[in-house]
Amino acid sequence: MKVILLHDVENLGRKNDVKDVPSGFVRNFLIPKGLVVLATKESLEKLEIQKKKDEENAENELKEMEKIVSKLDGEEIEIQAKMGDKGRLFESINKQKISDKLKEMGYTVEKTQIELENPIKEAGEYMVKLKFEHNLEAEIKIIISGSEEK
Repeated sequence: MKVILLHDVENLGRKNDVKDVPSGFVRNFLIPKGLVVLATKESLEKLEIQKKKDEENAENELKEMEKIVSKLDGEEIEIQAKMGDKGRLFESINKQKISDKLKEMGYTVEKTQIELENPIKEAGEYMVKLKFEHNLEAEIKIIISGSEEK
């Protein structure tokens, strides 16, 4: 019996796959759980239309992401921090602080997208990589400056 998977089904296939499955398994398990629909002419036509929409959405999403990444690439971000007399910061600059600063500037970058091995603990300039979906990357310069505490 030919069916269209509505969800990923372990040991059977991924969403939108068309599979030939034993009829007992379809009637007794897959249909009652809402995991499949029968592969009729109409449902196959709907599937093709849905696949085209999904492709268009993915292309549009990729174009938007490329625009954002190209704007971010090479951006310089200055972060103010309090530091002691030897240039050592009282607080470290971590992924969350960088993410917050980028959000202030109008960019939506999650801390999981920021590649920073260790928090920054000294004033200076640091190159930081940002990784996005679709294997897109940007590199930004973080400039840490601040005032000395007395």
